[in-house]
Amino acid sequence: MQGLLVENAAGLPGIDINMMMEYLVLHLVAALRIGAFFIAAPFFGARYVLLPIRILFTMVLSVILVPNIDIPDSQIIGTAAGVMIIVKEISIGLAAGLIMTIWFSAAALAGEKIASTAGLGFAAQMDPASGAQTPVVSQILNLLLIVLFLSLDAHLLVISIILKSYEISPIAYSPDLSVLVATGIEAAGMMFFAAAMIMLPIITLLLMINLTIGVVTRSAPTLNLFSFGFPISMLGVFFILYISTDVLGYAFSDLIEAAVDSIERSIAGIAYG
Repeated sequence: MQGLLVENAAGLPGIDINMMMEYLVLHLVAALRIGAFFIAAPFFGARYVLLPIRILFTMVLSVILVPNIDIPDSQIIGTAAGVMIIVKEISIGLAAGLIMTIWFSAAALAGEKIASTAGLGFAAQMDPASGAQTPVVSQILNLLLIVLFLSLDAHLLVISIILKSYEISPIAYSPDLSVLVATGIEAAGMMFFAAAMIMLPIITLLLMINLTIGVVTRSAPTLNLFSFGFPISMLGVFFILYISTDVLGYAFSDLIEAAVDSIERSIAGIAYG
């Protein structure tokens, strides 16, 4: 990096125009891990975050990183070893982002099960983050999770972990990527467990409501189940979600903490095994 800085005839520091391409290659290599993370991570990789903003943010971080990290010579990038470095950098960033996405999927999974139990599975709309049709309850829980993620400054903590990963696993270092796979599998299992713990109290109350409705319809067969059962279930689920807001907030805070801790352990694991 220091070799790119020269002095012109007037004695002013600058960058030799002939070495500008090498300078850009160094920045692109440094930005691969961060850019891959921003593509795969929730909120950062959402469709409502424009691609030029992500590219600009990635390049700004790479400008900060380049003077402080060790980057292989630009001549190596075009070789087979350089291709392996590029693949390794993209793999680390994508793995970290996907691990975080898997943890955050617990909220969407819990919302889908709550909506299907309450008969609100048909009430779906376009999710601005993924572009797919998801139940309204899932979107409510996702928005609550994202708001807590930003309000707790967890996004800054995750970015700092990715930046510190260059110290733990430099660009020219050959890490053990099997740790990332193992962490991803562990996160997938914990996602189902976290989703079950989030939706279990609400599902239990909805089950009690449905049992009560069943007893009423059994004792009075002339009553139309859909005329009063569906409105009661629909109002009941929103009332339960309303009174459970504080509890869901604490549960999502623990979920965010677990996701950040999982990313930190995976980054440390690729260096120390």
